Amino acid sequence: MSLDVALLRTAFPSLDSGIAHFDGPGGTQTPLAVGQAILDTLTGPLSNRGSSVASERRADDAVTAFRAACADLLAADPRGIVYGRSATQLTYDFSRHLSRGWIAGDEIVLSRLDHDANVRPWVQAADRAGATVRWIDLDPATGELDVADLDDLITERTRLVAVTAASNLLGTIPPVRTIADRAHAVGALVWVDGVHYTAHHVVDVTALGADFFVCSPYKFFGPHCGVLAASPALLESIHPDKLLPSTNVVPERFEFGTLPYELMAGVTAAIGVLASIDPGDATTRRDRLVASAAAVHERELALRTRIEEALAELGPLVELHSRAAERTATLFMTFPGRRAADAAAFLAARDVLAPAGSFYAVEPFAALGLEDVGGLRVGVAPYTSDEDVDRLLDGIRAFLAG
Repeated sequence: MSLDVALLRTAFPSLDSGIAHFDGPGGTQTPLAVGQAILDTLTGPLSNRGSSVASERRADDAVTAFRAACADLLAADPRGIVYGRSATQLTYDFSRHLSRGWIAGDEIVLSRLDHDANVRPWVQAADRAGATVRWIDLDPATGELDVADLDDLITERTRLVAVTAASNLLGTIPPVRTIADRAHAVGALVWVDGVHYTAHHVVDVTALGADFFVCSPYKFFGPHCGVLAASPALLESIHPDKLLPSTNVVPERFEFGTLPYELMAGVTAAIGVLASIDPGDATTRRDRLVASAAAVHERELALRTRIEEALAELGPLVELHSRAAERTATLFMTFPGRRAADAAAFLAARDVLAPAGSFYAVEPFAALGLEDVGGLRVGVAPYTSDEDVDRLLDGIRAFLAG
């Protein structure tokens, strides 16, 4: 198994810019096939969904194909795939739907590892309902969640547990299934933020123990939008506010307004690109996705190891905060005595894009105590080349020597 990076890069016109992109955790570059699918759908005959003429059928086919492709990506039921403008929007929507039945004395459990999109909507919903928020703490020394006291944190009063499948800041992959099993033992629901995880690992929502799983296609070659996966039966039990004439059918009753058929076609195309990276002899799209993801993981792990070893040679000049035993190829670092923003600007002047900041990861950033200095985030993507890594490391060395 060996990923042909040079061949993969030819699918991305933007890589001809000469920029070495390490900003994948914020959003990957887009293949030509995805842009073409959006263009073809938007400029071909297109109407609202229906079956009477080709333009109506084209819209309906875009929706059906989107749900089928996302279901293959996430090992989910296409009848439980909900389109959203973003993962943040979906989380806010469902925080309102689910909290409608919460009362004083109820509890929700959140993690200090999460992006604020999987924190603030739940905190605000709990405040409105008079429910209590409890926290799974983050150990800044290891970058791991402290799950030793789950039995005390998650109790019969717990209504929902929200946790990330992988940290967008540190790359940490927490024991989601362990947390989910404890939540399910007391009858609580589990909401999993898979935005960062989906770009780096094979997803199986059932194996993870997720009742709800959200991701963002623009993190894995697609357009800017969000996807939620849940069981159709669970969605049937939730009744959102909606317009009177709009359908009450699941999953459509959670998708407000006319759907952007062109973006849905773009997501389907992006999943097709993912499945084509290194499919081997696999025949089904799900199997091609699994095989390709394994090749990507092997490649990304090799590049991550190379970067880590080079940074270790710089000794105390670099502090790497991504330390968890299980993590993605995303590295968050600081430079004692120097500002990460200056490092990012220095690299950008060399057309190496590795942004600095907190990246909406309010809780883990605070736990690390970095409010005054920020941090540099380096994310490896499937199209990252060895030359890109050379330029990154040369740039960091030059910055530290300056």
